[in-house]
Amino acid sequence: MSNESDPEPQSTIFMRKSGPDGKAVRFTPTAEPKSEATTLRELTPQQRKSGLAAWLGWLFDGLDMHLYGLVASTFVASLLINQNLIPGDATPAHDLVKEKSGYIQAAFLVGWALGGAFFGRLGDLLGRSRSLSLTILTYAVFTGLSFFAQTWWQLLIFRFLAELGIGGEWAVGSSLLSETWPKKWRPWIAAVLQTGVNLGVLLACLTTFLMADLHPKWVFLVGILPALMVFWIRRHVPEPEEWHAAKRASLGSQPGIADLFRGTVRRTTLLTIIVCACGLTAWWAFMFWHAQHLRNLPDLDAAAKTEFAKAAAGGDLAKWVAAYKQKVVSIAFFVVIVASIVGNFAAAALARFFGYRRSIAICYLGFFLTMGGTFIQVRGWESLVWVWFPAVGFFSGVFGLFTMYLPPLFPTLLRTTGAGFCYNIGRIASALGVVFSGSLASGGDFKKTLLFAACLFVPGMLVAIILPEPKDLGGHATETELAAVE
Repeated sequence: MSNESDPEPQSTIFMRKSGPDGKAVRFTPTAEPKSEATTLRELTPQQRKSGLAAWLGWLFDGLDMHLYGLVASTFVASLLINQNLIPGDATPAHDLVKEKSGYIQAAFLVGWALGGAFFGRLGDLLGRSRSLSLTILTYAVFTGLSFFAQTWWQLLIFRFLAELGIGGEWAVGSSLLSETWPKKWRPWIAAVLQTGVNLGVLLACLTTFLMADLHPKWVFLVGILPALMVFWIRRHVPEPEEWHAAKRASLGSQPGIADLFRGTVRRTTLLTIIVCACGLTAWWAFMFWHAQHLRNLPDLDAAAKTEFAKAAAGGDLAKWVAAYKQKVVSIAFFVVIVASIVGNFAAAALARFFGYRRSIAICYLGFFLTMGGTFIQVRGWESLVWVWFPAVGFFSGVFGLFTMYLPPLFPTLLRTTGAGFCYNIGRIASALGVVFSGSLASGGDFKKTLLFAACLFVPGMLVAIILPEPKDLGGHATETELAAVE
């Protein structure tokens, strides 16, 4: 028996001729393509775990990002009263409350945009699973810290830092699934992922509904829960083989953000930024200001006082009315999100029949018509809650399509960078839009604000028509044609 140890396996270097000069170049042979799963039973354990991790990340995204929107005006008003910046009897309709709430929401959106670019870059450098863990830990910790805010600017800082993680989670999670799950399932995967966000928003609605009688700051402690998921992800969710293969083939050469604006990929980058910026600015103006509009409607105030008289509750009328309005706002959010869940699958069906770009244009047209119809005239709170708001929410399913449409447009080592940058950089425009549109409001009436937002869907719709259309049925773009970077 030989005492010599077995020789270490040597890696094979493959060479082939290239061009008329016959010079040898290194290349990586590609394996035979594996057959993709056609049923859930055929999914591998890795695919199941990556799908669950991404979906839970989306779920807690929805929870943490909307906790603030549901209590924004009341919480900010309490902070401003504590700072002696407004009178103790000031209502959430006070001009300074609107101003500071808008600034905080703008910081939220800027943080989301920068987080998409930053963590998107980390996702390409460090891997999808590692970066996913970091994004979830970031938004969970800083959402929880919002509980301790004593001033409006402290809350602004905490919301900004939390959104770095939320923006990054979108980029990393969508790339993780686009690389691990069957291509032909992508429109439906997009719908399921977006439904995770919607269910997270419903959890936020439930949280604020159940805690309506408490100080608004308490709802932020619920946002810490996602941090517990990080330990499971790091232990059980491996990096996609497609990412590992791309890292091996790159030989240490890593494309950067500047490559998004070079070659044929530049056109894709610019078009997707325009479409995402228009849609996200309008949608986030609606999601933030419609709650403030509803809360300040005279007929809702009258209904709350009538219910107080019927209940013969006694005690503090103002506090009782505020709690009643908070519950109505939470119910309105709930109805909008239920409509959004239905819209997710409707958008997926459109994408299967008409392709991504036409589906995006159709949904943007629907947004324009329903938002315009909602705010073109004075409407009572009940018709808004049960008819008009959910009609707008139905078309938000379009944002689910971006999760599976954008990542494959970019090369593997630029995928989370490209998807995160193009989708989330539009939130910079959203931040400016929220502040500007808020300045259009008169008192507590936000109709003009939201009509302005609705008009932004028109240019987005027109540009969507000339977006690149992925070639196969699953929506996987031909990288050699759409992204000549790698």
